[in-house]
Amino acid sequence: MGVIDVLFPFFSNSFEIDEEKKRIRFDLKHIKEELSDEEKEIAAAAVFSKLESLSEFKSAKSIMIYWSVPDELPTQTFIKKWKDEKLIILPSIKGRKLRLKRYSSDVNLVQRALGIWEPDLKEIYDGKVDLVIVPGVAFDSKKNRLGRGKGYYDRFFRKHKTLKIGVGFDFQLIDSVPLNNWDKRLDLIITPSNTIE
Repeated sequence: MGVIDVLFPFFSNSFEIDEEKKRIRFDLKHIKEELSDEEKEIAAAAVFSKLESLSEFKSAKSIMIYWSVPDELPTQTFIKKWKDEKLIILPSIKGRKLRLKRYSSDVNLVQRALGIWEPDLKEIYDGKVDLVIVPGVAFDSKKNRLGRGKGYYDRFFRKHKTLKIGVGFDFQLIDSVPLNNWDKRLDLIITPSNTIE
């Protein structure tokens, strides 16, 4: 599958932007449902091979990354590969905020708010994060990101200055992501066939 061509009209208010975001989420959800597990893993291998070649990745000591759910680019193989060489941090949701927890192995993961898997730990990591690997519903060539609509990553990035890399499938790269004024732009986007710097 290639890039979806999506043309957006001028949005006069936040309601219209939110409605267009809902439409994109709905359309891409159905495309993701058609992917086989093999197709997902092939895409993930291509994306993370590119990521691993970046100097920013090679120099990063601490990496925040999501533990993927079925409708996201798979991350489990990448996490297990690097858990002994990098400090791997997984996000946890508490109220309206992302909290960070250190990952050691998948045996202590529990599924909590919004279906997110996180380490079953009380300890919160409050150290430096060199790199954040960010999931998304859609991205565009200006490095804008459409998430699930809860704003957790946008709020996190307002308070934490770190390198932000979005990852996804090729079809998640669209012509233009409709934006609210609080949406945060990424530093880099990687799909199997595209790298946007």
